[in-house]
Amino acid sequence: MAGTRAQLSEFDPVWRQITTEAQAAVKDEPLLGGLVHSSILHYDNIEAALAYRISLKLASSEMPEQILREICDWAYRSDPDLALAARADIVAVNDRDPACDRYILPMLFFKGFQAVQAYRVAHWLWCEGRHDMGRFFQMRASEVFGVDIHPAARIGMGIMIDHAHSIVIGETAVVGDNVSMLHSVTLGGTGKEEEDRHPKIGDGVLIGAGAKVLGNIKVGRCSRIAAGSVVLEEVPPCKTVAGVPARIVGEAGCDQPSVSMNQLLGVR
Repeated sequence: MAGTRAQLSEFDPVWRQITTEAQAAVKDEPLLGGLVHSSILHYDNIEAALAYRISLKLASSEMPEQILREICDWAYRSDPDLALAARADIVAVNDRDPACDRYILPMLFFKGFQAVQAYRVAHWLWCEGRHDMGRFFQMRASEVFGVDIHPAARIGMGIMIDHAHSIVIGETAVVGDNVSMLHSVTLGGTGKEEEDRHPKIGDGVLIGAGAKVLGNIKVGRCSRIAAGSVVLEEVPPCKTVAGVPARIVGEAGCDQPSVSMNQLLGVR
């Protein structure tokens, strides 16, 4: 990890691609020049651009942009993994979302990506013991993006949340690396339990639109959860589940369902 950070400090291909696309966007659509310059071209690195974008989106009369910007800047300085995760998320969105053909789009327009980055700062605050500030970030992200992720939840890298409307991820949920989910997904509890009560999602899982995964259950790596399913029991690795309640209906159909984004049951 240290070697990766050193390489990125010298040559950051994701940031270089973003700035190249930003320059082209200004040329193609001059009326967006102010937005693109203030959000991307004004900065030397992705950390500063993300801090600006998050603070701009979450600012309100209760908490001004400048204070949020200072918090985000401090988070990115303190934990380089935050920006590494953001880079992985951008690449994931560009690879998996057919509506995304440029790295610049998640930075400027995709609320799923922006909500996940706000969560990452909130999680850093939570781990620093600043629980109330983490909750403030959670509240504002929910109000602004329609994505409610508890700051104590643990979420890996390479996350793609498509459309990202009405996403709920609970306090003790764990989401692995390279997970894809669509709108209206809930990773929730089943009642008033106060301990470990939320799902544990393995690496490479695809969760379809409107799916609900409830309780302290495991969803094995590289599995598929069909749209509209309600999952109440553990899902083995590399399986497809569907229905209410969800049942195993077959194999996952490929090695990386979260990358292929194939949501059609019975299609290999």
